[in-house]
Formats: sequence, structure tokens, C-alpha cells
Amino acid sequence: MLQQLRSYLAASTVQAPKATDLSKPAAVLIAVTNTPENPSIVLTRRSQHLSSHSGEVSLPGGKWDPEDGSLKTTALRETHEEIGLEPGLVEVLGALPVFQTWQGIEVTPFVGVVPEKLVLTPNLDELDAIFQVPLQFFIDDQRLRTDIFERNVGHVWSPAYEFDGFEIWGFTARLLVNFISGAFDVDIGRDNPAPVKDWSKR
Repeated sequence: MLQQLRSYLAASTVQAPKATDLSKPAAVLIAVTNTPENPSIVLTRRSQHLSSHSGEVSLPGGKWDPEDGSLKTTALRETHEEIGLEPGLVEVLGALPVFQTWQGIEVTPFVGVVPEKLVLTPNLDELDAIFQVPLQFFIDDQRLRTDIFERNVGHVWSPAYEFDGFEIWGFTARLLVNFISGAFDVDIGRDNPAPVKDWSKR
């Protein structure tokens, strides 16, 4: 599985944009463990006391700071600040296409391989949990439901999953299934037997 991921990104023509070419630049890290049989993705849950997106599952990352220079630096810096992962332990394989949130933030995802047995510590000012989800879990697409959104920008549908009590939905879920669909040649589409929840009717 890791070799397939490496080959996919090695063959990719996607180049990370310059942050100054984006209006609201940000970056995240899809950190994949180097577990031989069943690699996992490192995810976080935002603290309940935060004013925005409190309690939501997310990828480590954040908004670009001009001092970062590159968006890759942003992803690694924010990851270190949030979960204590040293940048030197991340083998960055490449970037994915920019993914826009419904607020118009332009997020550049980077994919990196990290050691299997990591000791990670959440920054409690931002997070209340760090956990890992096997790639195979998303490939199997055992979703909880399919969310439908009415938006002018960003994604208009997203799968929602539950793993070990954590709900993975919205931007994070859609970004991950887009990545996994391409990297592992699987069709994780809108159509699924799971119930549909239409958020635009709320």
C-alpha cells in the first residue's frame, strides 16, 4: 500500500502553489504511518473551547504565515505545533491539488510518511485528541451517512464516518476520500447505501 502511494505521488504533476498566489492560503499534512501491512492516517480533534469548528475532526495544519515562506513549511510547522511531530520525522512525498473550504480558504494538502510508533502530544490550546485511522477503513467506505451542502464554493457533498467514537465528516472527510480515490484507484463517490443528510434544508 505504501509503495502504491509513493508511486502515485512520484508520478503526479501537481506542484504546490506559492502562498502569495492564493487569496487565503493554508496547508495541512496527511501524515501516513509507515506500518507495512496497514498504514494509518493521523487525525486530530479540535478543542471544544475554540470559537470555530470546535470539536471537529481535522488534519494537522493551518493558515500560512509570511515567515513560513512555503506552504510546505506551513504544514510542517503547524503539525509540529499541534501534535509535537518533528518536521525531520516527516518524509514529504508531494502535494495534492488545492482544496477550498466553504469559507474560501485555499488549502494545499501535503502527503508525508511518518514513523509507525510515534509519541504525539496534543497542544491542548487547540486540540483535545490525536488518533489514527487505517487507510483501509476509508477504502472500504463504510460511511455513516452522506452529507449534502448548498454552497457557492467548497465541496457540495461529503461522506461522514465514525471511527472509535470520532466522527469524521465535512472538509476533512471529503479531502481524504478524494486523495484515497486517486492514490488507490477506488471509487468513493456520492452514491452509497448510507442515509443522506441534507444540511441545506436546516
